[in-house]
Amino acid sequence: MTCRVNVWFQDEARFGQQNTTSKIWAKKGLRLRVVKQQQFLSTHIFGAVCPATGQTEAIIAPYLSKGIMRQHLQLISDTTPCGEHAVAIVDRASWDMGNVAQDIKNVSVIPLPPYSPELNPIEQAWAWMRNRALSNPTFASYDDIVEQVSRAWNEIRSDIDKVKRICSRECTNLIT
Repeated sequence: MTCRVNVWFQDEARFGQQNTTSKIWAKKGLRLRVVKQQQFLSTHIFGAVCPATGQTEAIIAPYLSKGIMRQHLQLISDTTPCGEHAVAIVDRASWDMGNVAQDIKNVSVIPLPPYSPELNPIEQAWAWMRNRALSNPTFASYDDIVEQVSRAWNEIRSDIDKVKRICSRECTNLIT
């Protein structure tokens, strides 16, 4: 029996008022100013990409927990077609480990080696969001942060070719 295995790369990221500033274009001789917020409001996004298909799933949450991670894995499970299996490659955060996927039949969790974020292609999605969609932002409130992060995530996920291009790795197309 042939079973298609979809490899998903999962990670969490924090977005908020304490972002880094990035370069901006200006006419020669002009010196533009960029506002750097000093407040501490932020939110977290649990995101996952399947580079082989270009599919994405995400949950925006005010905090990180095993319960939210479980909900995120359930989203991946619900997206996985009947008869197929999803493997979620995760970092070694406490909410990723242990029995987080034990009740989800078509999802397995495999942790990356410690201290190796460069092995997780979703980091490219975070970098794209920070550099392109959320470059030099100011946020009025927590709801504004959630709205702008949602907009940025929806912008990247709407372009399947972009997801495949920035997140693909040779090892992610598996049939066993």
